[in-house]
Amino acid sequence: MKKFYLLSLRLLFALFLSPVITNAQEFLKSAEIHGNFQVDGQYYLPDSKMGVTDSSIDGKILRMNAFTNVIYSYGNFSAGLRFEAYLPPLIGYDVQNQGAGIPYWYANYKNDKLDITAGNFYEQFGNGMILRSYEEWTLGFDNSLRGLKVKFMPINGITLKGVWGIQRNYWDTYNDNSRGMVKGADADFYLNDIFPSLANSRTKLTLGGSFVSDYIRGKTQTIIYNTKIYDVKLPENVGAYDGRINLNIGKVTFYTEYAHKINDPSAMNKYIYKDGNGLFSNLSYSQKGFGASLSVKMIDNMSFKSNRSVTSNQLSINYLPTLTREHAYSLSAMYPYATQPNGEFGFQGTVIYNIPKSTAIGGKTGWTIDVNYSQVNSNDSYPVNDTTPLDASGTLGHKVHLFKMGNTIYYQDFNVEVTKKISKKWKGIFSYLNQTYNKDIIEGHLNEYGDVYANIGVADVTYNITRKYSLRGELEGLWTKQDKGNWMAGLLEFTISPQWFFSIQDQWNYGNSDSNQRIHYFLVNAGFIYNTSRISLSYGRQRAGLLCVGGVCRYVPAASGATLTITSSF
Repeated sequence: MKKFYLLSLRLLFALFLSPVITNAQEFLKSAEIHGNFQVDGQYYLPDSKMGVTDSSIDGKILRMNAFTNVIYSYGNFSAGLRFEAYLPPLIGYDVQNQGAGIPYWYANYKNDKLDITAGNFYEQFGNGMILRSYEEWTLGFDNSLRGLKVKFMPINGITLKGVWGIQRNYWDTYNDNSRGMVKGADADFYLNDIFPSLANSRTKLTLGGSFVSDYIRGKTQTIIYNTKIYDVKLPENVGAYDGRINLNIGKVTFYTEYAHKINDPSAMNKYIYKDGNGLFSNLSYSQKGFGASLSVKMIDNMSFKSNRSVTSNQLSINYLPTLTREHAYSLSAMYPYATQPNGEFGFQGTVIYNIPKSTAIGGKTGWTIDVNYSQVNSNDSYPVNDTTPLDASGTLGHKVHLFKMGNTIYYQDFNVEVTKKISKKWKGIFSYLNQTYNKDIIEGHLNEYGDVYANIGVADVTYNITRKYSLRGELEGLWTKQDKGNWMAGLLEFTISPQWFFSIQDQWNYGNSDSNQRIHYFLVNAGFIYNTSRISLSYGRQRAGLLCVGGVCRYVPAASGATLTITSSF
């Protein structure tokens, strides 16, 4: 009997266990594991000049934001997770980030025809006007969906997508009914790939369309109108659809997308029942040494969230692209534009020209000029009738002339940037900006500040001492009679390529009408880079203001202290 059991075990091992172990060994041997991590730590100090006290930092002077992504892949299969820790979150990040755990995980299978993801995922339909889930670490923003995503390519040139899931909301569980269920479908048709006769055509055409639905269990909202209290019934399903065209003819490209959302009463639009609309169009021309583009955008009542009571960035289902340029220098970025989902009409034009070298104007090295102008106004909206006030809760709200700009300027930016390689060792970037910033509208104040008119100049010069050593200097000025008055800024950065960099900078609010607020915002910084790892340490002051990425913003309060940032990938 004992021999029989031993023989049976050997046979079982030979038939079943041995292949499994062999495959498992191969599974581990051929697999790849990679990822990245980042740690942002700040040590805060009280600063009486900036009004930073122990109470304003809650007595928690040491704070940290950190994440780690780990991705496993084997053949067509991959899986990953992200660990996050906010202990506690840096000042300026929502306190709801407090905690640590694994808010993001997924498993994916992908081949030539099919791409399936279960768990958390990011996705975008078109340019995002009805669906975009993404993560932006610097804003503390993450609206990933947890559920199922399927991408199917039945034939060459056709891409079909379907998504179903619930948005992440900080550390909330996914069964607490705090937000709706998001479902969507998307299709792209690349006609030149679908029809072989068009494969070599100079004209390239792509058509696309999407539909997204947000299901929120039926609720009522209590509102007050004309001193009376009403219970308004809210729609359970809010649907949105869009269509888009991308046409390329040689050097000319035209893209346009129109989106429509059915009535979606929410705290963002004061619970009105008007449908939403969005239009984005871009026409561009490009050839060697010259490029030009013109963009137009119209937004009306296009806030789309899976929780109607939320007014912050969180739980946004869609993304409304901005037309204004994002500036990199400190003073030129002091007054950034935040997209207004309730309504705006804007346009932007850009011309870039490379003046050739060895010409009378270009000189020995040539130079590049970049001219950009953008303006965003209110929509041309008017009341539904003579008896209902504009945007009264529980009504249709307002009407809009879709292709007509309103009279109120939200933002205006004219900027010119000249890049010149002066010699083999010297290079300069010189900019001039003229901006109009409607501080009340953009920052959500109630007729407190009005418009800010600013002129800004920037000079950025780099001197390559040797191939290894370089010195870069910035000098900036901002001149305005509004808000906090005039500013100056300067920076010196010394780089030892490819590993070390050191910098010292200052922003000085010398024109503040309050002499006690004419503060110097000194900051020193040092960093080290090794392969894919980077560590930097800075000490000094941080001025208060808006930090914006793509028209999505968060407020950054004044702070003083030391900051350590470590990033690496593996």
